[in-house]
Amino acid sequence: VQLQASGGGLVQAGGSLRVSCEVSGGTFSNYATGWFRQAPEKEREFVAGVWWSGHSTDYATSVKGRFTVSTDSDKNMLFLDMKNLTTEDTAVYFCVADRRYYASDPSRWTYWGQGTQVTVSS
Repeated sequence: VQLQASGGGLVQAGGSLRVSCEVSGGTFSNYATGWFRQAPEKEREFVAGVWWSGHSTDYATSVKGRFTVSTDSDKNMLFLDMKNLTTEDTAVYFCVADRRYYASDPSRWTYWGQGTQVTVSS
């Protein structure tokens, strides 16, 4: 399974951005997927997850109500829609996939995308 993240960029605080992830090499509906992020000099942290073909979702407390994770199984795509961004959201965002949903434990997710940089300016 290969994951290709895209859509990062520079946005002002209070703005919105969508990052995307194309998943290939497997049957998309068989996988749980999610997003992690890593800011400079910080540990990688869970952002959001989705499983059961998109019917179940999970969010980190810090992004709940501002971020929305979704999938398009016809296009093998995973999305993260982010609004009301703050400088604290600045990080490299990674998409992940696995046969099971492993929530916030990064060590258990098998497949990782290369990451896309999101920078929020004040």
